[in-house]
Amino acid sequence: MSTNQLYAGYQTELADFRLAFSRGGAYTAIVLVLLGVGLDYGQYPQLQAPFAVARVLVSLLIAGIVMLLYSTAGRRFAPWLTLSWLLLPQIMISWMIWHTDGVESPYYVGLNLAIFASGIALPFGLWQNLVFGILSYLFYLLACVLHSGGIEPAGTFIVNSLFLLFAAAASAVYTYFNERARFMLFRLKAEVAEKNGELEVINRKLVDIKGQMLQQEKMAAIGTLAAGLLHEVNNPVNFCLMAIEVALEEPVAKSEPMLQECLVDAKQGMQRIQHIVSDLKTFAYRKPGAEAEGTPFLFEKALDSSIRLTAHELRGVAVTRELPTDTLVLGDEAAVIGVLINLFSNAALAMRKAGTQGPAIHTTVKWVERRLHVTVKDNGPGIAQEHLARVFEPFFTTREVGQGLGLGLSISYAVIERHGGVLFAESELGKWASFSFDLPRAD
Repeated sequence: MSTNQLYAGYQTELADFRLAFSRGGAYTAIVLVLLGVGLDYGQYPQLQAPFAVARVLVSLLIAGIVMLLYSTAGRRFAPWLTLSWLLLPQIMISWMIWHTDGVESPYYVGLNLAIFASGIALPFGLWQNLVFGILSYLFYLLACVLHSGGIEPAGTFIVNSLFLLFAAAASAVYTYFNERARFMLFRLKAEVAEKNGELEVINRKLVDIKGQMLQQEKMAAIGTLAAGLLHEVNNPVNFCLMAIEVALEEPVAKSEPMLQECLVDAKQGMQRIQHIVSDLKTFAYRKPGAEAEGTPFLFEKALDSSIRLTAHELRGVAVTRELPTDTLVLGDEAAVIGVLINLFSNAALAMRKAGTQGPAIHTTVKWVERRLHVTVKDNGPGIAQEHLARVFEPFFTTREVGQGLGLGLSISYAVIERHGGVLFAESELGKWASFSFDLPRAD
């Protein structure tokens, strides 16, 4: 956060703080002014009636200013209104000093009390406190000068004047350091908020890393399975293919169309097993440095692999595609296959869960400048608007508990991001959903 932003934020918070304190201080002032009738009764019982009227009048004026502080205009002029209601008791006290014993009037103490309160209790600015202290002294000076006895005794007047000026100076110093302390506290709060924001970013990254580690562990398990399948399945599959080839060349097979058709079907089945095992190996094993640097591969081949690996989930779903003649891209083939598997699986699951009639997935691939743009679109139930912005959040899922971790799209987003692209979702609820991403062209 820049210094200007910090100062602007501080001024905004300080304005609200001062407004709240001004209202609270005004209510306190009303109570104290009215309670002063006890002082009037103890010191000048003969003047209690006019003084009581003065106290009620000042209290009503302060209450009126408080009402203004709740308005929009009042908020804008809060410092001036605060100064106004603070000066009202000072004017009243000065009038009482003039009306009683002048320099020797005990009401002089009330002026000091208000000056100290403004510096210690109220969140005044430095200039406001100085103005308030000077005006309070001028009111006192005027009350003494206009009193019938003048400024006599002079010694008492000098002492009282010095005390008032000392109180004003001390109050200004308190205000200055209080303001600095408030600013330092605000800056500390801003720094803590900024650090909390950084921690949230770090936590999100840790969640992403955790998800990727889970994915890596899953890939390692699939890789181990694929290696075992290659070793255990490839040899008997090759023997079966050789036997089928020999059988197809036999005169009996050539003369019997039904037998030849069965042998061709068996051959295609064995070849399909070979493809699936090969796809698992490609999906699970990555070459060292492939993720960081990328290697050229045909996107069409990755698309074929992903469709074969999700064939069970795509059963009953019409899968179509629209491809350019050249689909050679640069990147991590296994990771891109993982992205496609995730998109196909999610679409198939959503359509099956919603009971979509005539479920279909269409993949559109086209070159835009030097990047291959891919869109996987289904005719399923779509994605609700409130979920659309969150589908790439780690651990966000609309599935039932135990049906998924909510990491697939988050990891897919990170994969496409590593390829310099963006994975984004679009949808019309109840009609369709699509996911699009782009990959770099291989030189």
